[in-house]
Amino acid sequence: MNDLSVRVLLADDHAPTRADVREILEADRRFHVVAEAADAASAIEKAVDERPDVCLLDIHMPGGGVAAAWEISARLPQAKIVMLTVSREDSHLFTALRAGASGYLLKDMDAARLPHALRDVLEGKAAMPRDLTARLVQEFRDRGPRRRTALADGPYATLTSREWQVLDLLRQELSTAEIARRLTLSPVTVRTHVNNILKKVRAPDRKALLESSNER
Repeated sequence: MNDLSVRVLLADDHAPTRADVREILEADRRFHVVAEAADAASAIEKAVDERPDVCLLDIHMPGGGVAAAWEISARLPQAKIVMLTVSREDSHLFTALRAGASGYLLKDMDAARLPHALRDVLEGKAAMPRDLTARLVQEFRDRGPRRRTALADGPYATLTSREWQVLDLLRQELSTAEIARRLTLSPVTVRTHVNNILKKVRAPDRKALLESSNER
């Protein structure tokens, strides 16, 4: 094995799939699969032990690939996480990205493209099919400027850019802890932003705030 090869953790509960992906990656001398796992718990344990460069995770394995992504990204922030799945559901894509994934690949992709996609991720690029990229862009458009334009009058006009971000995430029904992870803030800071928003728009609590913003 080349000492400079990319170390890969492969997690999927389907053994034949793991074997196929291993063969594809190790046919390229730039990659070496250092560990395999069949469930989320094993994936996390082996990631911590092996400290791979890339973790290739199946969404639907026991314990959940997204749950594994959250934990691995928290413990090994330097590791790149890529989901490999059959799911084209928007909810799976968005939750995977929120959990720290840098790529979202489909199992029906051209197998020869997999090593190139992983190299893109290692170089700081996102890796996902074009149709899913378009849906991701649309999701941000729907939750961002249009909603802000509809609300940008009266007391809402006084919100800072960070308060707009927090409000957008509140409207997505994220908890304080989830908002903190998304914005790389402490939960205390998030609560401070929420309190400032409540004061500015004169809402007594979060429920009233969301009802008010959804009516506009």
